[in-house]
Amino acid sequence: MMGMLSCREVTRLVSQGLDRELGFRERIALRAHFMICKSCRSFEDQLELLRQAVRQMAEEDGEAGGKA
Repeated sequence: MMGMLSCREVTRLVSQGLDRELGFRERIALRAHFMICKSCRSFEDQLELLRQAVRQMAEEDGEAGGKA
């Protein structure tokens, strides 16, 4: 992975980062891209919000299921 990542590559890596730990070079490349691309920063932020919302919903469903 040399040079600046494209937005398409960044969205792929951000998504993959949900399933696996990204390597050092991948993380550095993402940070460099995020410094210049507000859209990709927003994408990462939105994905994290969705992840937190789903986690919270799963926890609430688990709590409700145990109280019946």
